[in-house]
Amino acid sequence: MTKNVNIGLVQMACTDDVEANLQKAIDGIRQAARQGAQIVCLQELFRSLYFCDVEDHHNFSLAEPIPGPTTDRLSDVARELGVVIIASLFEKRAQGLYHNTTAVLDADGTYLGKYRKMHIPDDPGYYEKFYFTPGDTGYRVFDTKFARIGVLICWDQWYPEAARITALMGAEILFYPTAIGWDTQEPDPRQNEEQYNAWQTIQRSHAIANGVHVVAVNRVGQEAEQKFWGGSFVSNPFGSLLYLAPHDQEVVHVQEVDLALSDKYRTTWPYFRDRRIDSYQPITKRYIDE
Repeated sequence: MTKNVNIGLVQMACTDDVEANLQKAIDGIRQAARQGAQIVCLQELFRSLYFCDVEDHHNFSLAEPIPGPTTDRLSDVARELGVVIIASLFEKRAQGLYHNTTAVLDADGTYLGKYRKMHIPDDPGYYEKFYFTPGDTGYRVFDTKFARIGVLICWDQWYPEAARITALMGAEILFYPTAIGWDTQEPDPRQNEEQYNAWQTIQRSHAIANGVHVVAVNRVGQEAEQKFWGGSFVSNPFGSLLYLAPHDQEVVHVQEVDLALSDKYRTTWPYFRDRRIDSYQPITKRYIDE
């Protein structure tokens, strides 16, 4: 028995024109739908340039409520095309309170809810703690028309705990909207290659450890000192790449996945069966030094 679902990935470059970015994303969703996509994932913060490369109070004007204007427009598109849309947005929750948030719209246009990014980085070029309050929704899954999906966001992708919890909640696919790239001032190409390989490897490991498909959708193109590395991909439940996007091109791709394979891999490699949940309490400590 199979359970095939067509996944659409929209890897795009952004400009400082918010409306143009939104329209490009909608065009990408339409293109994916024409190719048979049933679930379409957009990259992290697709409405704008990646503004977290600087700490600038003017950038808070990019935020909006969720649900709000963008989810309303995407809801109409989802309903028209009969596709699920995963949309990463800059959420204004209240005055002075903002989140990095992904909304999920079902194939009939219904707003299913949101996930607020839990892990917030603060590194050169990624000053997200200046903008975003850590998420308080907890890890979430969404029962869409085509699959039960889990959504995590960018920096979350480095944390096996986030993937595990979301998979334990019944997610059949893990989606990671992402914005990550190379520092153009880095003189060593081996450093760039190592960084990208680590990014891909850690997410493929989540697929293996949890027996689920993993979909990562990254942006592409140069913005300020960051060259976003694209490289969006789809992994099967044992870490094999079903699709890999280029580093330097905008791409709309649709990949068929068979969700029934999770049962095969989890039966053959029964990590869930053999988990020693009685021994994991120390993981809740910051560091085990006593």
